[in-house]
Amino acid sequence: MAMYSVGDAINEFLERSHWKPKILALRMSEEWEAITGKAIAKYTRSVKMEGRVLHIYTDIAALKQELYYGKAELIVRINEYFKEKVVDDIVIR
Repeated sequence: MAMYSVGDAINEFLERSHWKPKILALRMSEEWEAITGKAIAKYTRSVKMEGRVLHIYTDIAALKQELYYGKAELIVRINEYFKEKVVDDIVIR
């Protein structure tokens, strides 16, 4: 019988139960300010995950444009924050 740490056991449980995407989506919305900073988080209406696609909703045209042009950098920042590949693409609305 192999020995697992508690963290490894929880990660394996999440992978097998298919809860991991739901937990990542919840963490994304809860930790959005820590990922992007106060300025972006303040003017973002909502953030939702659908698979590996992040949907960002904002009513501010300048923020939409800034997010659009910085999309690749934001994907890298999010994936580094979670220490795994969580987001493949971003849709800004």
